[in-house]
Amino acid sequence: MKAIIPVAGAGTKLRPHSYTQPKALIPLAGKTVLSIIVDQLREAGITDFIFIVGYFGKKIEDYVRQLYPDLKISFVHQADRQGVGHAIQLTRSHVGEEEVFVVLGDTICEFDIQAVMSSPHSMVGLRKVDDPREFGVAEVDPDGKLIHVVEKPQIPTSNLALVGIYKIRETKLLFDSLQQNMEAGVQSRGEFSLTDALECMIVAGADLRSFRVENWFDCGRKETLLESNQVLLKKFAPAEAVNPYENCVLIPPVSIGQGCNIRNSIIGPNVAIGDHSTVEESIVRNSIIGSYAKLTDIVLTDSVIGSDTQLKGESRSLNIGDNTSIDLG
Repeated sequence: MKAIIPVAGAGTKLRPHSYTQPKALIPLAGKTVLSIIVDQLREAGITDFIFIVGYFGKKIEDYVRQLYPDLKISFVHQADRQGVGHAIQLTRSHVGEEEVFVVLGDTICEFDIQAVMSSPHSMVGLRKVDDPREFGVAEVDPDGKLIHVVEKPQIPTSNLALVGIYKIRETKLLFDSLQQNMEAGVQSRGEFSLTDALECMIVAGADLRSFRVENWFDCGRKETLLESNQVLLKKFAPAEAVNPYENCVLIPPVSIGQGCNIRNSIIGPNVAIGDHSTVEESIVRNSIIGSYAKLTDIVLTDSVIGSDTQLKGESRSLNIGDNTSIDLG
């Protein structure tokens, strides 16, 4: 089985960070969005990965090759972003008719992956949402079989959203459906949708089954990114933070990267700090700080601070991209 991870999106909702950093490499709970996804699939036994890249693709490629030298890795470039369906179709020559496990590059979920892997059916991840109009939406029968899916309907007939995780056994039918839709110009909101291809598969008689995810972490906006960071820190960070820092108080959960210099500060709760960052005379809580950042004499809460950023000054709630220098004094 091959894993396909589309990471070619521009991440417009996470700007300014996505101006200089792929959304999949945004730090989260001491990891990255992408590393959490890959680690989950690797632990389930998948070792063959296809990454669909475009926006900052070289950064993705360098990151993956350095962190996962043991995996079999291929990269497919999506030069013209025409949707997830178009992105998946680009991998056809790499996949053939082998089963695939597709996970969108900003989708972090908790679910029984081994049960999904061992199922004799194609499987589609679902979760109930309050407003399904911004998602692919599924209707299922009492046995969990998909009977209809539609991309971002204005009048949803279900509150079951497609979370972006798919195990597909009928791979030839998937690629044929994608090709058919592209040739016919079938689009949803100006893009070729994977959901539309799944609907074609259902009409053709494919037996697609659903599984429910326990948690679905939204990494698309600052506010939900911070909420996801808070929950994932409790999962990945140690219960008691090691504190080798001078005159500092660490309030768990916190994750502090390698080579950090932290002095005379209070860090936490719910703080993730990237590698080689400096924090002096500051208070930081419920925030994500990138690598090589420098914070001096500042109180930060509910903030996302990019890498290579310098901040000095008073209390703020900030959302600042990479390579920035600000004096708030």
